Amino acid sequence: MRNVESILDAAITCLGNRPNATMADIAKEAGLGRVTLYGHFASRPELIDAVVARVIEHGEQTLSSVDLDGDPREALTRLIHSSWRLVDQARSIIAAAQDELSPARIRQLHADPARRVEALIRRGCDEGLFRTDMPISWLIAVLQQILHGASAEIASGRLDPADAPELIVSTVLGLLNPPDVG
Repeated sequence: MRNVESILDAAITCLGNRPNATMADIAKEAGLGRVTLYGHFASRPELIDAVVARVIEHGEQTLSSVDLDGDPREALTRLIHSSWRLVDQARSIIAAAQDELSPARIRQLHADPARRVEALIRRGCDEGLFRTDMPISWLIAVLQQILHGASAEIASGRLDPADAPELIVSTVLGLLNPPDVG
């Protein structure tokens, strides 16, 4: 089990720096031979699947402590402040996953975080605070793209990480506000 932990830690480090890191790069970072690595993970997609599951599990530990009670807009603001950094930190791992895993598998791995956001947005819709003229699945997809877009802007040097949370919150709440009733 210690080798598996070492491999996952090494993969997170390597893929975090370079989404196209090879199995040999990861084995070297783990201080193990490639045979040992392949003994635990038969392929790069299998390893990346385990890495994404690990990253999401660690993220869930952070996000499960976010208070989602009260006004859904304020709860979403708290959730964004806690989650955007996780998305930014996992940017390269997400890129590796998109190259190796099916969209269905990526959605499956993100099911728990997505349920949290869906419940919060649904509550905001039910309370009349969020728009109801678009499917909730679409609103969640756009929110995720905004988080990933902010991460890409940070990586390119066009966005200061200190400015990201408020820009994300402002953009997302603007998206979720109900349209004006004429």
